[in-house]
Amino acid sequence: MKSERHHPSRIAIAVSIAFTTLLVAKTAKAQENPPPAVQQTQAPTTLNAITVDATRPTSAPDNVNDPDQTANVSKTGTPIGDLPMSVQEVPRGILDEQGATSLQEAIRNGNMSGVNYGGTDSKGFTDHFMIRGLQAQTYDDGFSDGDQVNGPTHSLLGVERIEVLEGPGSALLGSGPPGGSINLIHYTPSAQFHWGGDLQAGSFGTVNATGYVTGPTGIDGLNYRLDAGAGRSDGYRSLGSWNKEIRPDLQWKIGDHKIEFSLDAQDYMATPDSYGLIYYQGAPIRGVPFNAKYSTPFANAHGNYLRATLSDEWRITDYLTINNRLSYMHHTLDFYSNGDSTHAKVKGDTFTGRQLRDQEDSLDTLDYQLEPVWKFSTGTVHHTLLTGFEYLNQDLNSTKATADLPNIDDIFAPVPLETSIADLNFQCAPSHSCQNDHVRANFYSLYATDQADITDKLKIRAGVRKDWFDTSLALNPLPGEPNRTANDGITLIQGNTYTRHDAPTSWNAGVLYKVMPWMTPYFGVSRSYLANFNSENTAFSIGPPESALQYEVGVKWSFEDGLYVLNTALFDVRREHVATPFGDDQLAFDSQRTRGAEASFDADLTSQWHMYANFTAQHARITYSPDTPGAVGTAPQGVPAYMANLWTTYRFSLFGKTGFHAGVGVNYMSRMTNGFANGYDWAPASLIENLQFGYAEHHWGVDLNIDNVTNQRYFIATNVVGAYLGSPLAAYVRLHADF
Repeated sequence: MKSERHHPSRIAIAVSIAFTTLLVAKTAKAQENPPPAVQQTQAPTTLNAITVDATRPTSAPDNVNDPDQTANVSKTGTPIGDLPMSVQEVPRGILDEQGATSLQEAIRNGNMSGVNYGGTDSKGFTDHFMIRGLQAQTYDDGFSDGDQVNGPTHSLLGVERIEVLEGPGSALLGSGPPGGSINLIHYTPSAQFHWGGDLQAGSFGTVNATGYVTGPTGIDGLNYRLDAGAGRSDGYRSLGSWNKEIRPDLQWKIGDHKIEFSLDAQDYMATPDSYGLIYYQGAPIRGVPFNAKYSTPFANAHGNYLRATLSDEWRITDYLTINNRLSYMHHTLDFYSNGDSTHAKVKGDTFTGRQLRDQEDSLDTLDYQLEPVWKFSTGTVHHTLLTGFEYLNQDLNSTKATADLPNIDDIFAPVPLETSIADLNFQCAPSHSCQNDHVRANFYSLYATDQADITDKLKIRAGVRKDWFDTSLALNPLPGEPNRTANDGITLIQGNTYTRHDAPTSWNAGVLYKVMPWMTPYFGVSRSYLANFNSENTAFSIGPPESALQYEVGVKWSFEDGLYVLNTALFDVRREHVATPFGDDQLAFDSQRTRGAEASFDADLTSQWHMYANFTAQHARITYSPDTPGAVGTAPQGVPAYMANLWTTYRFSLFGKTGFHAGVGVNYMSRMTNGFANGYDWAPASLIENLQFGYAEHHWGVDLNIDNVTNQRYFIATNVVGAYLGSPLAAYVRLHADF
């Protein structure tokens, strides 16, 4: 049995509930009349130059490609339409229309061009995404998840919108992956009291409930918001899960300061299904039921997550604002999951080499950011100059061992024979992955980015970041543990400590010119570096950083004062020195390149009819691999060549009553490979249709979402041994209210 290591977050949840309950009770008592907070005439609040209408019901729709929306990820308060780069934002209204309750669902619904779920080392339950065929990183209000592979899962509790920065973003965000960054932006407290919530129930025993309350505390300038939620599901293919989360938030406007403190505490469980449907004759096995299972029946993952954030926005003058931001995150993840490696093979009709991994991870992350933002002019040129210092400390302990499992004798009628953990022998051996590692990292950064408005039409953006990466890896001895290889070819011996020091320089530059009010071409180039830090491959942490270089050219189109917005882009991203596992404890050092095109269209076709669509074509290939030369020219794991998505809603009257709406979603994804070193099997292309019907009054509404209406068997991601299945036909009803 695994040790109980989740008490800190449970205590934090209890304390948060007690504190916020007292606070809410005190405030609610003073509110005797229905608040004006949901009236559309209420003035919006602002935070860090971002307009947030905290009074609007979360069910209200909004545009995805609003060129006037500012993006947190830019850090300069620049409207998306003035950025010479691809930045997308998905508002809460769209997510609610689709019935999404998690970041994974938001990504799978195709809301962002060039983004898909999965990739190398994906386990099917963690938040693991790819942008433009390359690894992405997830952030919470600008703070990294820490572990680049086995990070926490994300609900959409209290999330106001999702931002996506495509391509290398290290000059802004520090050590970052080449694909891009996904940033969750949360609602902030309101000065007017209001509350709301929703309840969703449907297929596979799924129930999700969330609620929020926000308002003044009675202390001048001090406002609060409390979000809480819980959910559970039996899951399709019996992949059960549950989640409990609470997020109190306090904001105090005092003098020239805007001080905010938030605490996000989450406890969650998921069921790994690392094998999915195994590959047979080059594709996921056919002729078996949808619920055929090759994974261990008692596979289980339990995570615990706590993030405390404190920020101070100090407006010294109209020309200078200093942002101080501090975050502490504690995340544990303990799981039993089948080893998705080349050990597992199909021989005849027998599935052999099955293994189960027992892994326990504990990660502590401290992140401090000091960012003075200067606004000034040189002649007729207006500048918004971001300067900054960041210190990031990460401390990771990761242990794992592996047990052999019985063969499955008939792959067409699979019956996993293991019945309990007690019957298994977890061990360390050359053929059994194991570790007891302690990884520490200290990252120091100095950076600056200048957003220069040369004229009303010409915008130039340039940024540079100097990083100092200091990492150490201590291999605590385990009996029978084999030597491993770091991603610079060094053989690692148990009992030793290894260190790594690097000082890369990241940069970006771009220019944008508004040729016409409706047509804005731009060009950008960016260089980034990634210091590997994850519990999946701890040995990578002391190898040289990966590097990435992106060229991008695009045109932003906006017609009828933003009613019709079309964004188009061509991109070329190169990723160097990529450590890729293959075979038994071997590494290949690859280079990869993705060239492609994207287009996203967002339009209010009429006052009742809204449509959003996107299309991505990408040619991702391995360009250099001296250890596996046969891989050159092949597609990396989990990268579709084409993706296309549509979401459209229409609002109408029925029987003389307004408030009805209907939606249609279509998601297409071309086939994906499991990678050359893993046999080069393929998961087929898919075309999925979703429907939505609903009715909304001013304060409440009800929605019905029907997913995969044609009940297609399709796959959402590829892994080494098998492909992950998407959900069959499913229906969910959601009741929501805002007062």
